[in-house]
Amino acid sequence: MSEQQATTDASEATSEKLVELAKRRGYFFQSSGAYGGVGGFYTFGPQGAALKGNVEDAWRDRFAVAEGNMEIDAPTIMPEPVFEASGHLDGFDDMLVECPECGESHRADHVVEDNTMYEDAESLEIPEVEEVIAEYELVCPSCGAGLAGQAVEAFNLMFATNIGPGDSQPGYLRPETAQGIFVEFPRLKEYARNQLPFGVTQIGRAYRNEISPRRSIIRTREFTQAELEYFVDPEEDDPDLEAVEDVAVTLYPASEQNKDEGEEIQTTIGDAVSEGIIGDEWVAYFLGVAKPWYDAVGVDMDRFRFRQHLSGERAHYAADCWDAESEIDGNWIEMAGFAYRSDYDLSKHAEYADDRFTIFKQYDEPKTVERATVDPDMSYLGPEFGGDAQAVVEELETLAGRDRAAFDGDTVEIELEGETHEIPVEKTGFSVDEETIAGEHIVPHVVEPSFGVDRLVYTVLHHAYREDEVDGEERTYLELEPEVAPTFVGVFPLQSDAELVDEASAIVDDLRAAGLSVTYDDSGNIGRRYRRQDEVGTPFCVTVDYETIEADEATVTVRERDSTEQTRIPIEDLPETMSALRTGDREFDDLE
Repeated sequence: MSEQQATTDASEATSEKLVELAKRRGYFFQSSGAYGGVGGFYTFGPQGAALKGNVEDAWRDRFAVAEGNMEIDAPTIMPEPVFEASGHLDGFDDMLVECPECGESHRADHVVEDNTMYEDAESLEIPEVEEVIAEYELVCPSCGAGLAGQAVEAFNLMFATNIGPGDSQPGYLRPETAQGIFVEFPRLKEYARNQLPFGVTQIGRAYRNEISPRRSIIRTREFTQAELEYFVDPEEDDPDLEAVEDVAVTLYPASEQNKDEGEEIQTTIGDAVSEGIIGDEWVAYFLGVAKPWYDAVGVDMDRFRFRQHLSGERAHYAADCWDAESEIDGNWIEMAGFAYRSDYDLSKHAEYADDRFTIFKQYDEPKTVERATVDPDMSYLGPEFGGDAQAVVEELETLAGRDRAAFDGDTVEIELEGETHEIPVEKTGFSVDEETIAGEHIVPHVVEPSFGVDRLVYTVLHHAYREDEVDGEERTYLELEPEVAPTFVGVFPLQSDAELVDEASAIVDDLRAAGLSVTYDDSGNIGRRYRRQDEVGTPFCVTVDYETIEADEATVTVRERDSTEQTRIPIEDLPETMSALRTGDREFDDLE
């Protein structure tokens, strides 16, 4: 067995143990189990909900509060025209192949990736995927029947619904939280005082009707996104690259991926920009912000990288896009995408909606400009074009703004419903006039860091999973960062003695009053209680014993999860000390 295969097998074994631990200890489990379960839907239990909430709070602190961005909470159901404008109705598809024997549907690109040398089959066209399935004689993952010759079809991932009774309005559950931000831009810009740049964040549910959800909470049909849409003036707004230029990163650019033996590159954000590896400075800035944040919440930096999208997988509106990826089970999974979306989203909504998706850009000094206008003679256009006269006016206005040279001759040509018409220039009222203007309306460009919260939670748990031996006994524990651990401290009375129980209960109240997440446990021997807290990732345990109530100075034992080392701390100092441990202002080794 190769070293790589052994590593993969060990990682998969870790995943199996982690999923079992998650269900047993209340992190996550498949939903609706009493009714047989539903694929792609998971419930976060008490521990998982707390961990997920802590991760979301940490994201909010870094990407909303620290960056000075707004946060909104938009509906998860939106009307059909929103997704017609965004392009989701026509282009939000995955590749589906159906087994001719058992009838199971599968992601065709996943079947290819799992059984061939192709690592990114999603970037292939449907005919190419069909050819690969035939060439490798791929079979159904469920029953083993051959899939060669089966049609691969595009399957739209959005969940459809109806808004209201009767002849209700068609709507969809949002496939991303971003559209809720884009749709509300005309009002949000007012809250930003019409000043660029500004950012809007949102943490919320999104829904995708995945063909074959798999790998627990890594690929589900309902999930949480944390997204930032940052609106900029592409001609004037530049990021503060100096703040992140020294951040060390592991990059896997498209140029390396296209090589037979391409390798990841170890560099810094500053060098990556200067060498042209990262083409957009705004994308580079947010990669630099994200890297230390991922480290802080517990992602193993030895199993973390930023991978650039290949041209075939990059959205047509994205000038550049990089994914934050973590290694799980020998595979790299996407945890976030960082895209420069240009003005695509706001321009599309401006085209479909009845509002203005621009910002007025004030000039430092007024400018005198030449502006081409038309003032058509309607007494000519009306009889000539009838009901199409207004459409002719609009075409003339568009042409004047785009190509004033078209009006240089005696006639000007316009196209209406595929037919060309010649109109005398004198009837168009064409003129070029000088005008003094104070500014112009521009469509902002958008930079989007989009984080998948569920996948990050899974990564944090997987990277935190540990097994060791303590006092001759095997131990499983989660080495979670204190900032995100569901419970920060467990409090135990050594025995079920009334005086010990009262003292422990008072400590619980004091620690909770200090803003710490605390659990109380008086069941079983003290070693068993330690093991329970280790397994759910509680960083510290406080034990109240007879020395606490009998000594001149009341002290308690504080135990650290990872090392299992213990020390005694005065009760009166406990809330302050534990708070300092959580924020990182003090280290456990320094408490002695």
